Amino acid sequence: MVSGVPAARPVVLVVDDEPELRTLLGEYFGRHGFEVRTAPEAASARALVAQAAPDLAILDVNMPGENGLSLARWLRESHPRVGLVMLTTAGEAVDRIVGLELGADDYVPKPFEMRELLARVRAVLRRTSVEAPSSGMAGTAMAQAASGADGQRVRFGACRLDLDQRRLLAADDTEIEITAAEFDLLALLARNPNRPLSRDQIMEQAHNRGWDVFDRSIDLRIMRLRRKIERNPDRPEVIKTVRNVGYVFVTG
Repeated sequence: MVSGVPAARPVVLVVDDEPELRTLLGEYFGRHGFEVRTAPEAASARALVAQAAPDLAILDVNMPGENGLSLARWLRESHPRVGLVMLTTAGEAVDRIVGLELGADDYVPKPFEMRELLARVRAVLRRTSVEAPSSGMAGTAMAQAASGADGQRVRFGACRLDLDQRRLLAADDTEIEITAAEFDLLALLARNPNRPLSRDQIMEQAHNRGWDVFDRSIDLRIMRLRRKIERNPDRPEVIKTVRNVGYVFVTG
């Protein structure tokens, strides 16, 4: 753990079984304004999270004992607002897909450039901030008018998306836990009611990273959102598939 850092700095937890990499990341992120905590395996990471949840966790997928995917699942269930960035060995597409399905916000293949990892971490932290971005407010207002929004809340079927507080609310006003990436996707759909969006458009506007033609992370994210929003996820009425195009948010 980097000592003497003001508590106001973002807290990043690095979990990796390679001591050299933990030290390198600790020093690098410390120089760039972060408070860094490190753990060599999942048990130590759980203990650190129990003391105080970090703002973001960087998890190595392949660790002895409990792997990063299992730890990511636990973090997403117990601390849903913690940002998750997975480190994977290059070419392990299955791990990347599983990680995204579990709710990871991004993944970075090893070996990686430190500046790229820093940029990815900062992007996730921006998306997990409670402050709604000032850009796109005109589009939000249009979406509200088109979809029956109440103030800064946009209706998604029986649910409502609170754009100010970045929350998804059920019909009884109880909060439905969503990840930062899931919120970004819902916000994009809210700005484009009844307009089909391609996967390319979604990846460009709501994902903040490059991708390749085999990346199915958007489909996995839509599947998770349908489970939370739709009355019958197998027969969606709110977020529909447009064949050979992508997806559309249907407002009625």
